[in-house]
Amino acid sequence: MEILYKDTHDFDQNVLQDLFLSVGWSSGHFPEKLVRAMHGFETVYTAWDGEKLVGLISAMEDGVMTAYIHYLLVRPEYQGAGVGRTLVEKMKETYRDYLRIVLVAYDEELGFYESCGFKKAKDASPMFITALWT
Repeated sequence: MEILYKDTHDFDQNVLQDLFLSVGWSSGHFPEKLVRAMHGFETVYTAWDGEKLVGLISAMEDGVMTAYIHYLLVRPEYQGAGVGRTLVEKMKETYRDYLRIVLVAYDEELGFYESCGFKKAKDASPMFITALWT
C-alpha cells in the first residue's frame, strides 16, 4: 500500500460522500455541501490509495494566530496505518508559526491527539451545537 498525500480543494462529490459515510459521519449525506465546504477551508490535505480517497484533514485559520482543525477522517480499513498521524503532522507543519492549533475531540479520540502532541486544556470545555436541516 503506497499512500499519496495531496494538498487540494477540488473533489468529486461521490468521492467525498464515500469517505464521510465510511466513518459514519452524517455530513456524508450532503455531498454537494461537502464539495463547497472544501473550497472554504484554507488548508485541505488528503490521502489517496490509487484513486481511492482514504483520509482527509482540513483547517480554518485567522491568518496569523490560530488554526482550527475541522475535519480529520480516515477510512476504517486504513486506520492504524499512520495515515491520520501523517495528515496531522502535515497540518502541524503548515501552522508551526501560529500560536495555537485548536480542535474539538471526543473522549475516545483524546489518546490519538495526545500522541500527536496535543494537550487537553484544563480550564476549557468545548461547546458546539449540532443540527441537521433537510
